[in-house]
Amino acid sequence: MPQSFALIIVHLVFSTKDRAPILNTSIRTALHAYLATVARNAGCECFRVGGVADHVHLAISLSRTTTTAKLIEELKTSSSKWLKTQAPALTNFAWQRGYAAFSVGPSDLDTLRQYIDTQEKHHHKQTFEDELRAFLAKYGIEHDERYMWD
Repeated sequence: MPQSFALIIVHLVFSTKDRAPILNTSIRTALHAYLATVARNAGCECFRVGGVADHVHLAISLSRTTTTAKLIEELKTSSSKWLKTQAPALTNFAWQRGYAAFSVGPSDLDTLRQYIDTQEKHHHKQTFEDELRAFLAKYGIEHDERYMWD
């Protein structure tokens, strides 16, 4: 085949270090736009970015030449450096070391967008930790709680 085709939609989730609720409402909108731009600059389509004070969710389509790990590294490194310049309270900002990435079928993209759009409402009922545990259970991903939180 002379051409290469790919549609790999991924739901990415990562938290602030120690799940510190440091991403206040005033910085979140700019952060979400910044993360979308980083993803697009990496050749990925960014369908949605959202989150709350201690974590973010992204719905993206990976480019044919970008790996999940490479994209996450760029998203976290670039946004961390940028956040540190935005306010004195953010000068020591850090993301958690790990991340979660879940595959999403094209028919589920609208549901994922809606889920990301309603994070504020969702997290009045469920913590980030419980949310992540539920995703790991849904996708059948084995994990050891001793190594999940930093």
